Amino acid sequence: MKKALRWAAVGIGGLLGLVVVALAAVYGISQARIDRHYDVPEVALAIHDDSATLARGKHLVITRGCVDCHAANLGGQTFIDDPAIGTLYAANLTRGKGGVGASMSDADWAHAIRHGIKPDGTPLLFMPSTEFNRLSDSDLAAIIAYLKSLPPVDHQLGRNRVGPLGRILYLAGKFPLLPAEQIDQSIVHRTAPPAGPTAEYGAYLATACSGCHGESFSGGPIPGMPPGTPPAANLTPDPSTGLGKWTEAQFTAVLRTGRKPDGSMVKAPMPWQLTTHLSDDEIHALWLYLRTVPAKGLAQG
Repeated sequence: MKKALRWAAVGIGGLLGLVVVALAAVYGISQARIDRHYDVPEVALAIHDDSATLARGKHLVITRGCVDCHAANLGGQTFIDDPAIGTLYAANLTRGKGGVGASMSDADWAHAIRHGIKPDGTPLLFMPSTEFNRLSDSDLAAIIAYLKSLPPVDHQLGRNRVGPLGRILYLAGKFPLLPAEQIDQSIVHRTAPPAGPTAEYGAYLATACSGCHGESFSGGPIPGMPPGTPPAANLTPDPSTGLGKWTEAQFTAVLRTGRKPDGSMVKAPMPWQLTTHLSDDEIHALWLYLRTVPAKGLAQG
């Protein structure tokens, strides 16, 4: 009996040793990628502060979802707080105490928004720059102009911390911790089709939807969201699980009011309170584009 117990203790000790070694490897590999330095060329943007540019920048900041993570006043907030996953903060973007606005150059803003890179060249955590990377130079400049005009908000945030499960999920490709890795960092200029009610402009707008609904727009589990989060809707023309049987009026109603054709409300994290600010032409452009994407069943993750 004692011999069996000794062998069991040895086995448990060996297993624990393997777990420690595995966790050390996970930490070392993930931290090396978190600490990676990116050399991103600077881009010269024409930043104007006229009323039309600031209005355009504000519209983009709202409809592109910046306020969803960084708070309505863009003073930052905690968006993940889980001992296993980690504690991650969306930065205070203003010039107030605890904010980054006072220290950011135009190039710093461009690198952060379009490339997911901090001023020191290391990647931002969880910043969805894969969606913002395709912003045109003029739209990026408008966002920067608006951010620079923000009134200061005093809000001191803590330090980001990535937990063991967050690191494991990241290395397994299930947690979009470092979007900078998915971006072609050599591209520093972007253009957009003319704004208007066209499928081409809708494709440009739809990049803001791809973070949740996927590159194919077939929806499904949202990367990085906690268990129990409703899946993103299938936006393809699939007649069974997508928008194949929807009308444009029903699509518009969801974006304007959050109400689905059956009368129920869409569930968080669908940000209909933000999409309600889209113009009629923008919603029509999105509808036209989504009718052109290949029909697919709801993604299962």
